[in-house]
Amino acid sequence: MNTSFFNELLTAVAERGRALIEPRRERRDGTRTLPALVAALLSERGEASGAAIAADILATYRGLDAEGRAAAFRLMRDELGADPDALRAAANAYLEEPTEGAVGALYDAATPRRLELLRRLNLAPEGTRALVDMRADLLAELASDRSLSGVDRDFERLFDVWFNRGFLVLRRIDWSSPASVLSQIIAYEAVHEIHDWDDLRRRIDPPDRRCYAFFHPALVDEPLIFVEVALTRSIPEAIGPILAAERETVPPGEATTAVFYSISNCQVGLRGVSFGSFLLKQVVEELARDLPGLKSFVTLSPVPGFAAWLAGVAADADHPLAEPAARAVAALGEPDWQLGPNAAALGKTVLPLAAHYFLRERSAGGRPLDPVARFHLGNGARLERLDWLADPSPKGLEQSHGLMVNYLYERSEIEANHEAYARTGKVAAAPGVSRLLRSLPSPQPAA
Repeated sequence: MNTSFFNELLTAVAERGRALIEPRRERRDGTRTLPALVAALLSERGEASGAAIAADILATYRGLDAEGRAAAFRLMRDELGADPDALRAAANAYLEEPTEGAVGALYDAATPRRLELLRRLNLAPEGTRALVDMRADLLAELASDRSLSGVDRDFERLFDVWFNRGFLVLRRIDWSSPASVLSQIIAYEAVHEIHDWDDLRRRIDPPDRRCYAFFHPALVDEPLIFVEVALTRSIPEAIGPILAAERETVPPGEATTAVFYSISNCQVGLRGVSFGSFLLKQVVEELARDLPGLKSFVTLSPVPGFAAWLAGVAADADHPLAEPAARAVAALGEPDWQLGPNAAALGKTVLPLAAHYFLRERSAGGRPLDPVARFHLGNGARLERLDWLADPSPKGLEQSHGLMVNYLYERSEIEANHEAYARTGKVAAAPGVSRLLRSLPSPQPAA
């Protein structure tokens, strides 16, 4: 059954349900409030009438302003959580007699009613799309109202199930893909801006370029996440040659390296739902099958937090690396430093600090500070090389002083690296990266 037909079927069911319930309630005309519609949906048992009410709720929600939508989330928080009395009774019953039945009753009592609301809203035509958009609104509201975090967790729980890897479809994006999909690739590219359609074509049309995306049956022709791939003869040290308008095309049969140089999420409302690790691993397998001459699978990744970290170290007199960091920051603060004769030599100061950033600095949770590093290391990649001045674009200079990183996906080591990182936070790193630490003071043991 194709998705278009399924959506048409849901629409027909909703319209039939509306005809059934019309004599029993007023049509939505401003007097039928959102709380009343929610109560009606949660009390409705027929699927057709439920789908109609769900469609009415989503249409009402779309018509609300920002304050009205915030009020809708507060309704979910205040009126549609778990019943404390029922939960207490179920917990006491379980403590008295821990049977399977008592476990089930405790689970039911602990389940917020808003979860059932979201499940029923999903019955409406285009319900999944509407709920993903709704969560995007919720995330924006959450930035100023953390009391809505429980509501957000329930959205994320459901999306983890609905967008399970088993439901996702990997598709290659090329110049023959629908224009609606191609326009979204341009719009959602978050790492290296795609400037126009010609730029897009240079990234997906030549024989040494690939683009893959995950899709979900409920979101027709809307990519969830995509990765751009360059086929090269060696591991790249800079992004410029990959994105250059005029470059030599590498025949795929001569390529030895697949470079993942941009990974972009497309749906704000699906933040926190993990797709990237599955995407990369499946693309590695796809490329290895199609192009057996490929030997290396690497990224050319940005380092979005490095410049801010380095400035913080330079300003912290108690940090053991404050002095070399301050020297580096002073040099990097000179106008157009990257164009000067000492730009390459400056890397000898900055790269050891970058190695420390990746290998020694840790968050409160014991993981690397850099979010891109956490992603790739958590997937089982190895920190292969630090590339100085690999991205001299304004964005690259601002976030990392031009630094980029190669993470290597060695197929025989992915699982072992992943397990070591998951268990102990160990960072798999190439010897060349570890050697950079030798020029820095050794970390002092805690007193």
